Amino acid sequence: MRLGVLDVGSNTVHLLVVDAHQGARPLPAFSHKAELKLAAHLEDGDRLSAEGEELLGAFVDEALQIAEDKGVENVVAFATSAVRDAANGVEVLDRIRERSQVDIKVLSGPDEAKMTFLAVRRWFGWSSGRLLVVDIGGGSLEIAAGIDEDPDVTISLPLGAGRLTRDWFTSDPPPADEVRKLRRHVRAEIARHVGEVVRYGVPDHAVATSKTFKQLARITGAAPSSEGPFARRTLRHEALTEWADQLAKITAAERADLPGVSERRAEQLPAGAIVADAAMDLFGLTELEVCPWALREGVILRRLDMITT
Repeated sequence: MRLGVLDVGSNTVHLLVVDAHQGARPLPAFSHKAELKLAAHLEDGDRLSAEGEELLGAFVDEALQIAEDKGVENVVAFATSAVRDAANGVEVLDRIRERSQVDIKVLSGPDEAKMTFLAVRRWFGWSSGRLLVVDIGGGSLEIAAGIDEDPDVTISLPLGAGRLTRDWFTSDPPPADEVRKLRRHVRAEIARHVGEVVRYGVPDHAVATSKTFKQLARITGAAPSSEGPFARRTLRHEALTEWADQLAKITAAERADLPGVSERRAEQLPAGAIVADAAMDLFGLTELEVCPWALREGVILRRLDMITT
């Protein structure tokens, strides 16, 4: 079947059209996305503004038209941190459903971690043994670990790269004292949960997903995207530690000139590097392998499992 996946994220809203078949990997057929930065449209601390709702509604209408044009049979839609954190998030999605007839489900943090873990497990297979999966989004950090397709433990923390940039940094580049305070905060938050993960055992394979990790890996020498999804890409902690310090000392424009860094993500890369560095250090990881599949693919795979059973 041709399946459409509508991913309403904190930074980007993305429609991915895939050709999905039982027993086969989903093949991307078309991609359409826009950087709405919904998390930046939260007003009064936690309410999605009228402008944010209008932007989202317009994109949903556009995405549904594209899905129809591309022959999509079924659309799966989900929202993550920005809508989840909004006090009026459910109301906004209800109004969009009345207007467009698409039901956007709000994923909890643990559900995000589960779906991402499933995608990573399917990509690397059973030979990877016990997996530890780390994902840095715009609004939250997800961690999952386990030996099966459902993880033993899932953790979601409000440590997304976009959220931290907005909440902790006042200028670009950020002042050294703000970087130090954020580093201390991030490490304290992650450290509280390390025991929940390690008590299940040492991972045989540590994996990272998300744009943040992909960009950090590319900066530190990983293969470019032009080499395709099957090129092995890793992020070494030793190299990351050096870059985490350097990224906070240069401007967003200078970061955007680095290999693999997009202009729209350059602003939040220092915060993302601080989170990645902390996670690798506190879990004792010398290396993370970057997986090309993440949350969207996990949602697709779970939907296929439901259809075929």
